[in-house]
Amino acid sequence: MAKLSIENVDVAGKAVLMRVDFNVPFDDDFNITDDRRIEMALPSITSVTNRGGRLILMSHLGRPAGQGFEKEFSLESVAKRLGEKLGKSVAYAADTVGEDAAAKVAALSDGDVLMLENLRFNKGEKNGDAEFAEQLAAFADVYCNNAFGTCHRTDASMVAVPEAMAGKPLCVGNLVAKEIQYLSDVIESPERPFVAIVGGKKVSDKINVIANLLKICDKVLIGGAMAYTFALAKGGKIGMSFVEQDKVELAKELIESGGEKLVLPTDTHCGDDFNSDCNKVVVAAGEIPDEFEGLDIGPETAAFYAKVVSEAKTVVWNGPMGVFELTPFDEGTKIVAQAIADSQATSIIGGGDSAAAIQQLGFADKVTHVSTGGGASLAMLEGQKFAAVDLLNEA
Repeated sequence: MAKLSIENVDVAGKAVLMRVDFNVPFDDDFNITDDRRIEMALPSITSVTNRGGRLILMSHLGRPAGQGFEKEFSLESVAKRLGEKLGKSVAYAADTVGEDAAAKVAALSDGDVLMLENLRFNKGEKNGDAEFAEQLAAFADVYCNNAFGTCHRTDASMVAVPEAMAGKPLCVGNLVAKEIQYLSDVIESPERPFVAIVGGKKVSDKINVIANLLKICDKVLIGGAMAYTFALAKGGKIGMSFVEQDKVELAKELIESGGEKLVLPTDTHCGDDFNSDCNKVVVAAGEIPDEFEGLDIGPETAAFYAKVVSEAKTVVWNGPMGVFELTPFDEGTKIVAQAIADSQATSIIGGGDSAAAIQQLGFADKVTHVSTGGGASLAMLEGQKFAAVDLLNEA
């Protein structure tokens, strides 16, 4: 599934239109509070500028109404922060395809960088509008997709723009290339044993992921609050634990179809309130007292999951094992994360809360790959096809 890389495209003297994911968080004073997404895009950005390309960056930020400029979602401060990272001025266009953008594109010299204003200020972005896409496409000689977090979407910048640039180089940046390598290629031909760890709150969020992983994995370990829906499906007592009543039958089907591959917790760490100072008890899975709720996998389960991970050759993890933000109910997640970090396996962390946990615990440099896209990584683990990737040139 390898796609043409920006590294292998001659960009000298050419305009490159690069879709990035600069959907960074801001505080109330419009200051960027976490610029990791900008930092991670730098290798592909400098690959273009260092080789004499003229770079035009496009991104979304937040969820504006699509009716024009909204100050709180402007990318102007992102352009400034990027300039600080690059050690050079980054031009900023006050619109996306209007007069200012066209003038700023025309004024670019080789090696320059321009940040277009938020794609989603134009309703054509979410609608996949062909006219909007053609206006963007006309700016450049090369299209580069370096925004994995939106690869599962069909927004204009992801699909209609590269379609409008057919015949020109359509390539991936380093971030998308890595995601394809690990979330698609490695999973299609994994070293075995291949173990998946799936946690989080809702079975409904991960149902297709679990079903797909059961087809290709040797073991699928279940944690998080979704475990209580499975416990109820087995006739267990779940006390005040979170459960999706309408997904119990679905959980029964997964238990039946998964057989020995599907591994459920054997014990549960419970509390009688949702805080660190509550009364706590560890009980066998499915035996949670009426006044308690399950908040983490128990120590027996955590130790067993760690053992399974230690014997694996490929590990995929998506979703915490318990209420990770609440001590001591973060212990299950910590033990699993430590086991993954200590493992010699190819380890793939599937974005979202799992990625945050790995970063917080300081294990990011001890795993093989941390995905940059929560929803996109889930969609790829489900086995979905991405139009935004499929239409790019093959390597």
